[in-house]
Amino acid sequence: MSTINITEAAQAYLGDLLKGQDTPGIGIRVFITQPGTTYAETCIAYCKPEEQKPEDTPLVLPAFTAWIDALSEPYLEDAVVDYATDRMGGQLTIKAPNAKVPMVSEDSPLSDRVNYYLQTEINPGLASHGGEVSLIDIDNGVLILKFGGGCQGCGQADYTLKEGIEKTLMARIPEVKGVRDVTDHSITENAYY
Repeated sequence: MSTINITEAAQAYLGDLLKGQDTPGIGIRVFITQPGTTYAETCIAYCKPEEQKPEDTPLVLPAFTAWIDALSEPYLEDAVVDYATDRMGGQLTIKAPNAKVPMVSEDSPLSDRVNYYLQTEINPGLASHGGEVSLIDIDNGVLILKFGGGCQGCGQADYTLKEGIEKTLMARIPEVKGVRDVTDHSITENAYY
């Protein structure tokens, strides 16, 4: 059962749009591109009867069915689709507070927990220098990380890796044994330092 809330106003607006498509059984599909990343975008698209995927979760509404993308569903928890009218007409809005950061628990896979802390604690700090770090792989508890943006080629990357990232992740996640950087730091054109 999906926890996405499509308000009555949004249902009425989307229902009117779908009626204009002249396709019996057409609904919508709700999905997120690049879920769990800072680049996540929540999307709604028309979904003809033959376009839904077997793994999608149907959310049956009075006027249409909303198909919730299986991969996006955890990131759509507590999402609200609304339609508000104003002097200029109206606007459909989608608020998905978990789109960029997946919900994790102690039982979540190690990679999900690492990505959670990278997105919520590590990358916000690196963003002030125009940088970011991403998880590439895990090798027996050692995280293989790659810096990007202003961190690539930065003279402080080793210090940031060991004193900031490694200490933070080892304190938060007991299975983490260390971190290793696979970034090519010889490319320095956007480096912060």
